[in-house]
Amino acid sequence: MAPVADLLLVEDDAEIRRALIRALVGLGHVVSSAATAMSGLQAIMDNRPDCVILDLGLPDIDGVEVTRRLREWTAIPIIVVSARGKEQDKVVALDAGADDYLTKPFGVGELLARVRVALRHRAVANPETGDPVFEVGGPNGLHVDLSRRQITVDGRSVHLTPNEFKILSVLVKNQGRVLTHRQLLHEVWGPGSGGETHYLRVYMNQLRQKLEADAARPRYLLTEPGVGYRLVSEA
Repeated sequence: MAPVADLLLVEDDAEIRRALIRALVGLGHVVSSAATAMSGLQAIMDNRPDCVILDLGLPDIDGVEVTRRLREWTAIPIIVVSARGKEQDKVVALDAGADDYLTKPFGVGELLARVRVALRHRAVANPETGDPVFEVGGPNGLHVDLSRRQITVDGRSVHLTPNEFKILSVLVKNQGRVLTHRQLLHEVWGPGSGGETHYLRVYMNQLRQKLEADAARPRYLLTEPGVGYRLVSEA
């Protein structure tokens, strides 16, 4: 059984709020709720929940602005849930600092899966260095030790170019999160590179050729169409 999480649901639709609370509590989680952005921000400051489930269309402050405000002082996982399903809406929310984005309607099972991923966002650390160590797919899966710059797939060592390693490092440090093209470009190539998405396509293809059994059907390095990329945290 998954460990109990302390969740805060910020949702102004009373019917959706009641349904989600009932489902999440029924699965053993501790759930509090808020119907406005301001009451949600206050609840986060007072109670520091494990994860925030945040609607964008709130009556007082838009959820994207709430996300930006939270990212000024906390790294708490934020799962956006919204009826806004356009790619650009997702990009804006993720660039603001959301960990993930679900378009309404969605299943509670999918929401819980995204919450589990968000709670694992902080990578397991190498006890000697504190740098992230990432493993997925079991003994024959993908293993990345950033401090030692060691990458293995199916037990064999893989050599990466400096930029390939930088991209993989950013994905490992944000395992399970969707990273937008702009976020990845900024982290790897620096400010001002946000429009150079062709760089990412080339390097992600190269990474998949080296890390995936079938680059055309990736198991680890997933594309979020029109948005960015995600390194799965479980497979």
